[in-house]
Amino acid sequence: MQLNDKKVVRAWYFFDWANSVYSLVITSTIFPIYYNKVTTVNGSDVVDFFGFKIVNSVLYSYALSFSFLIIASILPLLTGIADYSGKKKMFMKLFTYAGGIACMSLFWFDGPEDVEFAIIASVVASISYSGSLVFYNSFLPEIVTFDRYDRVSARGFSFGYIGSVLLLVFNLIMIEQPTWFGIQSVQFATKFSFLLVGLWWIGFAQITFHYLPENPFNRKPDNGYLFNGYREIRKVWHSLRYLPTLKTYLWSFFFYNTGVQTVMYLAALFADKELRMDGGELILTVLIIQLVAIGGSYLFARLSDLRGNKYSLITMVVIWVFICLAAYFVINKYQFFVLAFVVGMVMGGIQALSRATYSKLIPANTTDHASYFSFYDVTYNVSIVVGTFAYGFIENITGSMRNSALTLGLFFFVGLGLLILIKIPKEALAVPHLGPASEE
Repeated sequence: MQLNDKKVVRAWYFFDWANSVYSLVITSTIFPIYYNKVTTVNGSDVVDFFGFKIVNSVLYSYALSFSFLIIASILPLLTGIADYSGKKKMFMKLFTYAGGIACMSLFWFDGPEDVEFAIIASVVASISYSGSLVFYNSFLPEIVTFDRYDRVSARGFSFGYIGSVLLLVFNLIMIEQPTWFGIQSVQFATKFSFLLVGLWWIGFAQITFHYLPENPFNRKPDNGYLFNGYREIRKVWHSLRYLPTLKTYLWSFFFYNTGVQTVMYLAALFADKELRMDGGELILTVLIIQLVAIGGSYLFARLSDLRGNKYSLITMVVIWVFICLAAYFVINKYQFFVLAFVVGMVMGGIQALSRATYSKLIPANTTDHASYFSFYDVTYNVSIVVGTFAYGFIENITGSMRNSALTLGLFFFVGLGLLILIKIPKEALAVPHLGPASEE
């Protein structure tokens, strides 16, 4: 197919616009607050989950970790099948519809008696979100040329930030002023926001599905998808021995992304416990991060154009180290708002540039993009599990989230050291064993 087609690229952006509302509304803001409220009865936050008594927040945290482990274990095989069969977009659709329906089903979550249903729906939504991303990301090297990876990746993330903030603001207005919308109950308005997330996710994804190529390499597979899918991912795994830069980058990405994702997931909890900020201030913090991230993704893509991906990534990781140090000394909400601004600036940039950089390290002549990106997304998901566990473990043994923040700085340091060692190509790489391209 023709590369750099404006309609196709714009449609690719809209998938970020479509699915980012899950990450912001369901994972980060409205649903966790609602979940904690309706599962706390008479001052008790202990719920009954299939006969087991467990604290509501602990259950939710375990559920998310479980979802990341599940998707990390099944993605390699699914992407192998997708590459072998040429049905990458079909898998993308399946995960999107499953995730959207799971979000909409949370509309029927009313209290602790429904906690099993809510947790299962949350796990399905989380698995579906992560699952759809690997296929979405793998389209990047198939729709634009090498020189546009950084800018297109950045614009995709910015679309996601803008779309998710728009729906979040609308939902917050509806929850604060339900009568404006003919709704009498705040709880109903909150549950209706989950319904809107699913509809938004599925609805805007149709733009992407309409324009993205169905089978860009015209694969015509035989039967035996499972066996051949396994063989496909095994072939990509063995190719990594000829791609030492890619392997080192994945390790670097694992360590610094452990810090990035943990900060994103637990920043609001830090503000709540350490600074006693209220719900409105916590949501304001999230909005600051999201809005600033739009500019950050473009800023560091531009820096990459001028100085290269490696320089831009190193700059951001160094800033993340200072963020972790600063978090230890933050004592009031105003300092935290400033810190949130800085987090937003580097959050948008590092996510967009990490994806673009990985795309540059994949051999240009491969057609197994989904399989290659499965390693990226498995690394992404496992890093979340490790980071959130480490954060909670340090807090548990020291009694302070501030010490957890310092620990995250160590992850960034290791990621930085590995990042310094790699050489990122300035042009597309050919077959791995034929020799290196010119490097930065």
